[in-house]
Amino acid sequence: MSLMSKAAVYQRTLSCGTLEITACRGDMAFDDLFDLAERRNPKRAFLFVSKVLGRHIPVSPATMRKVYQQLAAQFPASLPGPVLFIGMAETAVGLGAGVFDELRHRYRDGVYLTSTRHPVDGELLCEFKEEHSHATDHLIYLPDSPAMRQNVLDARTLVLIDDEATTGKTFINLLAALRNTGRLPQIAQVITVTLTDWSGDALPERCPLPVTSCSLVSGQWRWTPSPTAAVPVMPSVNITGQGASPIIGKQSWGRLGMTVPAGDLGRKVSASPGERVLVLGSGEFVWEPFLLAERLEAQGARVLYSATTRSPIAIGFAIQSAITFTDNYGLGIPNFVYNVAHQQFDRVLLCTETPADSVDAHLLQALAKVAAVVEIVTYE
Repeated sequence: MSLMSKAAVYQRTLSCGTLEITACRGDMAFDDLFDLAERRNPKRAFLFVSKVLGRHIPVSPATMRKVYQQLAAQFPASLPGPVLFIGMAETAVGLGAGVFDELRHRYRDGVYLTSTRHPVDGELLCEFKEEHSHATDHLIYLPDSPAMRQNVLDARTLVLIDDEATTGKTFINLLAALRNTGRLPQIAQVITVTLTDWSGDALPERCPLPVTSCSLVSGQWRWTPSPTAAVPVMPSVNITGQGASPIIGKQSWGRLGMTVPAGDLGRKVSASPGERVLVLGSGEFVWEPFLLAERLEAQGARVLYSATTRSPIAIGFAIQSAITFTDNYGLGIPNFVYNVAHQQFDRVLLCTETPADSVDAHLLQALAKVAAVVEIVTYE
C-alpha cells in the first residue's frame, strides 16, 4: 500500500491508548520502518521502535548503511561551511555518525559531535534538556583538536540528528542552548535529520534561522490515552555522570569530535562465511562497533547489529524479549538488551568502551543462552 493512498495510514492500539498517524510524505512504508512499544515512562506512553536503526531491534549493517545513504541523498550538493553535525545521545549517536560518514567527503570542513550523558575531560560547549526522556540531561563538548574546534566555532550550517521527532522540543531546546552560548555566531541555517518526523512546523516556527527537514517519513500523530491505563513506574536511569568504571576507549567517534572514523575496534576479529554473528554496541558506544559489524558482514558472515540501552520499555508489541542487567559504566543503573533473548546466534560480540571486567555477569550469562561463543571486544 502506498503511504499516500489513505489519509490515516497507521493506527495501533496499545494497552495504554491508541496512536493514529497521518502521512505527509515518505520513502518507506511505515511497517517496514518502525513498530510501536510502550514506554515504562509516565511522561510519554508510547515509543516508535525503529526496524532500521540497530538499537532495539537487531538489524543487518547493510540495511543501516542504506538508511544513512537515503538520508544523505536529501542533502544539497553544497552547504555554507563549516558544517557542524550533532547526533543525539544515546539512540541517535550511531545514526548521526552514519549520516556524517556519507557526507564527510562532500562537506570537507564538516565535524561530527554527539551529545552525551557521560562527562569526559574537555571543555563543555553547552547543556540541554530532553524533557520527555527517561534521561533528560545532555552535555555537548568542544572538540579537543584545535582544527576541529575552530570549525565548530566557525560553523555556518548546523545539522541536528535524532532517530525521531515527535514534538520537535528536543531540537528546539538544543538550538536554544547552542545560540545562548554566543560561541557559534556564524550559524545561518539549520538542517534536521530523523528517520521519522512527526513534529510538523514546530521547529521552523520557533527558530529565527531557515530550517530544512530530512526524514524517511513525515506526518502528524494523535494519541488517545486509555482512561483506565495504569501509570507506569520508570526505573531510575536519569543519571548524567562519571561512573566507577573508567572509559578506556577513544573519544574520537563523537564526544570530542570526529572528522574521519577510526575503524580500529576489533582489528583482529574475523568471521567465517555464513556464521551467524550478533554485534552489540553498548550505550553511546555504537559507531565503532557498527564498523566492526559492517566489516564482518563484508567477510560473508550473517551479521545483525544492535546495542544495549538505558531506555526502559515494556515487553509486548515491538519488544519480544528483554535482558535486564546493570550498566558497564559503574553508575548502578538498569540497562537492557531488547529482542535478542529469543534468538540464536553462533557468536555474540559485545563491544564496550570500558574494561572487560566492567560487564555485568548477568548479561554475559543471558547472552550465553543465545550463542555458544560470547566475546567482549574493547580497547584493552
